[in-house]
Amino acid sequence: MAKNGSVSPRQKRVARSRRRRKRQKNWFLKLSMGKKIAICFLGVLICLIASGVVYVSAKLNKLNTEKIPKQDIVVNDLADYVGEGFTNFALLGSDSRAAGDDNGTRTDCIIVASLNNKTREVKMVSVYRDTILDLSEGTLNKCNGAYSQGGAKQAIDMLNMNLDLEIEDYVTVDFAAISDVIDLLGGVEIEVNEVELPYLNQFLGETAQVAGKKANPVTKSGLQTLDGVQATTYARIRSTKGGDFKRAERQRYVIEKMVEKALRADLATINKIIDTVLPKIKTSLSATEILNYAKSFNKYTLGDNIGFPTDKTTDTLPGLGSIVIPVTLEDNVTQLHEFLYGEEGYEPSSKVKSISRKIERKVGERVADPETQWESPSDKKMNGNVVKPEQNMEAQPQIQLN
Repeated sequence: MAKNGSVSPRQKRVARSRRRRKRQKNWFLKLSMGKKIAICFLGVLICLIASGVVYVSAKLNKLNTEKIPKQDIVVNDLADYVGEGFTNFALLGSDSRAAGDDNGTRTDCIIVASLNNKTREVKMVSVYRDTILDLSEGTLNKCNGAYSQGGAKQAIDMLNMNLDLEIEDYVTVDFAAISDVIDLLGGVEIEVNEVELPYLNQFLGETAQVAGKKANPVTKSGLQTLDGVQATTYARIRSTKGGDFKRAERQRYVIEKMVEKALRADLATINKIIDTVLPKIKTSLSATEILNYAKSFNKYTLGDNIGFPTDKTTDTLPGLGSIVIPVTLEDNVTQLHEFLYGEEGYEPSSKVKSISRKIERKVGERVADPETQWESPSDKKMNGNVVKPEQNMEAQPQIQLN
């Protein structure tokens, strides 16, 4: 007890503690108005970021993810420099007639998308679905059968084994999902020529039925905005001169137009696409990987695109039907690596050379057919060389969409 009105050391400590607490409680009130606003804004921003992470993660949980163990993927014995600085993906279009169910179905579309990790340029290579390749363990058949036999895993193995690639990830969609994306983007601008018009309209109904949408006939040729069902059907036609080669080119053409539209889309549109389409996609990519790629989406650019094989011919063989024959597989893989990576004079692996010899023994020695080389629709538009019906009708094969 302090005497003569003096303050004890304990009382001094209590008083100092109270003054500190008072100062701490009032620190915000002492700030200038500008600093108060800045701190409030920062707090709101932190809350938005935190809620945004939860929001995006919730959306990505809708993905149908199917991880493929990296150690189980087939990769040829390649030099370390092959494909260094690039990431390749398999984009697979399911030929399913039942939306969301692709079990046992072939791939209507096989595209290798190659991302230059430094420049962010993406090149696309359409592998013609009827190309004779090694599906697995020496089985030579049409390459689109790999997916029906062993799903995405076997399709990736087939691409790696025949093309000397190191693909680890894939995305599979059916044409109902593609139709949804195009509609949500407000359609895509496509140059439809007069020869394509009747085939496009003939199969609109089938695409519309699978997509669960209305079929709106295309009434004229020329550059126009096609809706989802129309553009998807356009991308699947192979009834004009060029057959499956033309179809692969149309597929790349439609994808180009979709990407152009997506890069200009607002956040609300992208949000609708995520909600609608993610549940219809199968992929090996994790939510984290997708988010990492999505961060740089507006920095990506689409580069050149080609079909594979470049030098080829066609034939109909017993047990195989109509096939595309690479002339030769070894030479075409050399050209492929020059296109993708700029590797001049690339020497394919011993595995590719072995498959190339097997194909040659199966089909005999062949010469590339110049009639199988076709311009893409976008090239034709730029060159002003749109095919006229009278130039093409004599060469029309039986109508095919599948």
